[in-house]
Amino acid sequence: QVQLVESGGGLVQAGGSLRLSCAASGSIFSIRTMGWYRQAPGKQRELAATITSGGSTNYADSMKGRFTISRDNAKNTVYLQMNSLKPEDTAVYYCYVRTVNGPFWGQGTQVTVSS
Repeated sequence: QVQLVESGGGLVQAGGSLRLSCAASGSIFSIRTMGWYRQAPGKQRELAATITSGGSTNYADSMKGRFTISRDNAKNTVYLQMNSLKPEDTAVYYCYVRTVNGPFWGQGTQVTVSS
């Protein structure tokens, strides 16, 4: 089992920045990929960004150039730096880890971008 604790969400004006953090605990030795997904009201959950244990990253097209994912393996923490935020980035952001035993999800953190 892996437990995930997210922080850093909130309300920001368009054009602003936020940094999300997700700290993992438990069976952290089994973690391979870490990342973030998001779900806007009335929409399906979608990929934001992922990062492998080796540091390879993957971003959704709409977030490339604005969002940066990083990972501190010593702290078992993944970050999502979000710049140039837009109202359409408003969503609940979920931390995600893929382990040898399957995926685990955080409880979600709300990000609201006002116009």
